[in-house]
Amino acid sequence: MTRMSRARVARRIAAGAAYGGGGAGLIGAAVVGLVLAEVRLARRHVGNGGAGRVPVADGVYGHTYDTPGEPPLRLTMLGDSTAAGQGVHRAGQTPGALLASGLAAVAERPVELRNVAVPGARSDDLDRQVALVLSAPCPVPDICVIMVGANDVTHRMHPTRSVRHLSAAVRRLRTAGAEVVVGTCPDLGTIEPVQQPLRWLARRASRQLAAAQTIGVVEQGGRTVSLGDLLGPEFEANPRELFGPDNYHPSAEGYATAAMAVLPTVCAALGLWPEEERPDVSRREGFLPVARAAAEAASEAGTEVTAAMPTGPRGPWALLKRRRRRRVPEAEPASRPL
Repeated sequence: MTRMSRARVARRIAAGAAYGGGGAGLIGAAVVGLVLAEVRLARRHVGNGGAGRVPVADGVYGHTYDTPGEPPLRLTMLGDSTAAGQGVHRAGQTPGALLASGLAAVAERPVELRNVAVPGARSDDLDRQVALVLSAPCPVPDICVIMVGANDVTHRMHPTRSVRHLSAAVRRLRTAGAEVVVGTCPDLGTIEPVQQPLRWLARRASRQLAAAQTIGVVEQGGRTVSLGDLLGPEFEANPRELFGPDNYHPSAEGYATAAMAVLPTVCAALGLWPEEERPDVSRREGFLPVARAAAEAASEAGTEVTAAMPTGPRGPWALLKRRRRRRVPEAEPASRPL
């Protein structure tokens, strides 16, 4: 599928999510059923695809930056097993801990991490997760990172429903005062036991949903980072390094790779990234209609999309950025919040 075709499909899905229509399907129901069956078979084949202990990484990171009277930045993770960090054994290897540690180093300020993500969650669980975040006695997070979408594809959730739930979650968090960054649907075509042609179909479905997610998130004032391509060629080329023992969830190195892609956008959302915010033409950055920016981002790892101009000749416009990624070392153990 071309990027222009993906942009048109993503626009229809997002419109259906916004206005309550059926929108466009990711791919035919029979094909999705085949993908679902193949992925479930893959899970049974490799084992531990949907179970296993997730390290608890909640706590405060970056104590060396403690300043009397200055509270830590508050980072909250929401979403599915990728956001939770399933597949690794140490808390410091989870994406939340890696992001908290990296953010603390850039901000030179401690970061308090809270993770409410649940393995197996789909986008319709975000309503419960957001309620949990906003009903807590502690202040609203400074920034929330959401990673969700893979289970929506494998469990055949209609894409318009998926985008509608995600958009609503972003809107509630933004209204409460939190910045929001969404790591869009990863590439299911990288799961090793899934064979062609279903591998290609899974990749196509993942990218279509990722593009539609981007439109919905940007329209609600959030930012997105593409994980699909990042977890595609790199994972495909190094499956033993970047997948964990279950061949389904990322390994510690895989989560570090994903964290490197998301961290610059997290910092930029908080006004902390040192790069120039204007687009760099040499890196093919620029202002694009939001649907086209979404399609471009779905095809390239680490690509950020954020709202720009509310109107344009072809609807809302977005800024597409390809931020440089920095190595994120494994986080030091956190102290538990008081």
